[in-house]
Amino acid sequence: MHKTLLAGVSALALSLVATSGFAQDIVRGEGDFSWDSLDAFEAEYGDSLEGQQLSFWTPWRDDPGDASQWRAVVSFFEEATGVTAQLGSSPNYEEQARIDIAAGSPANITILPQPGLLAEFASQGALVDLGEETTSWIDENYAAGESWSALGQFEGEGGEVAQYAFPFKQEVKSLIWYSPINFDEMGYEVPETMEQLFELQEQIKADGGVPWCVGLESGGATGWPATDWIEDLMLRTQTPEDYDAWVSNELPFNDPKVVEAIEIFGSIVKDDANVAGGTAAVATTAFGDSPLGLFTIPPQCYLHKQASFIASFFPEGTEAGTDYDFFYMPPYEAEADLGRPVLGSGTLVSITSDSDAARAFIEYLKTPIAHEIWMAQENSSFLTAHTGANVDVYSSDALRAQGEILLEATTFRFDGSDMMPGAIGAGAFWTGMVDFVNGASAQEAADQIQAAWDNL
Repeated sequence: MHKTLLAGVSALALSLVATSGFAQDIVRGEGDFSWDSLDAFEAEYGDSLEGQQLSFWTPWRDDPGDASQWRAVVSFFEEATGVTAQLGSSPNYEEQARIDIAAGSPANITILPQPGLLAEFASQGALVDLGEETTSWIDENYAAGESWSALGQFEGEGGEVAQYAFPFKQEVKSLIWYSPINFDEMGYEVPETMEQLFELQEQIKADGGVPWCVGLESGGATGWPATDWIEDLMLRTQTPEDYDAWVSNELPFNDPKVVEAIEIFGSIVKDDANVAGGTAAVATTAFGDSPLGLFTIPPQCYLHKQASFIASFFPEGTEAGTDYDFFYMPPYEAEADLGRPVLGSGTLVSITSDSDAARAFIEYLKTPIAHEIWMAQENSSFLTAHTGANVDVYSSDALRAQGEILLEATTFRFDGSDMMPGAIGAGAFWTGMVDFVNGASAQEAADQIQAAWDNL
């Protein structure tokens, strides 16, 4: 990332704008929203915060899209409390958060999608402890709650572990995309176990088709799609504790448990018959182009693994539920004790400049309505693990189905490569997977990545 230097003027000050209006004509009291939760919140906080200011620093700046949808969420908080909110962001929002915290002038609320960066801020004493009551609330009100509360627990300046961040706005990566039309034509059924998924793979080949489209090319980030495969496979073959140990390198990258996951991935992509264009095409096919084989006539492939965002790369005019759909990457029947793990990512909300309004905003995020306002936005990517939020308000069947995957999860884990040191998760892991696809053995690739970690 390139730093943007602003000649002594914080980008926060340049970017702050007052919120205004509500998105998409959501009217208080109407629709299937949990308005009672907003009423209760207003009854508790409405008289005590009037006239206060509350500043935010977030990743959300692009309109139409996240910025206006986020603004709608904040607008209902403003209406209920009389607080005036100021929303800030920039293209280099992570680096600017560092700069403002180092200068002692952060926003009241800082929201980031990098747990590792927030852990760094916590160790500097820059984050406010949200309290054990927030930990208990998340444990009790989020599906796989302990997974979510742990995601925001870091060591503070004195080494104590506390709840320094609140999870809000999740994404799901454990998805496999397919064409219902192609499945219906061939009589294929959505698999419910990994064993059935591999049986489907073999059936597709027996019928003369190619099971998978896989593309790892992404410019300077080539190789990253393979990391999601390894992470999902780790969660389906090893315990969550092993996954956590792997991400922190307490479990070495070249441990047999990790090598096994890489080999399973290799059993798919290193067989020419399994992937469109053969193995040689995997590392050179752009990740955004790779799913297009689902839509050709005849199809170049029947399956594509990728996160929820990939639908934005599908051909114009294709419709969810008709031209394409997805299913949860299932667990192994033989590993039933591992439950239903979900890999994903998301953002974490922290207090970086304490105030009564900031603490009230954390309480607002505990209400179903704070989630439902964004769930209802057209073309949003908002998902939530909040079990109290009404899934009926999701703006599409696709979002609702992804939200239900989160709600059915027994374990959630954040994208592992994003949790690793940058030189590994955004470096050696990427290149190691490309080398693996291009001919290195799983053990050689794992040894290579571990050697890079040892040299940090």
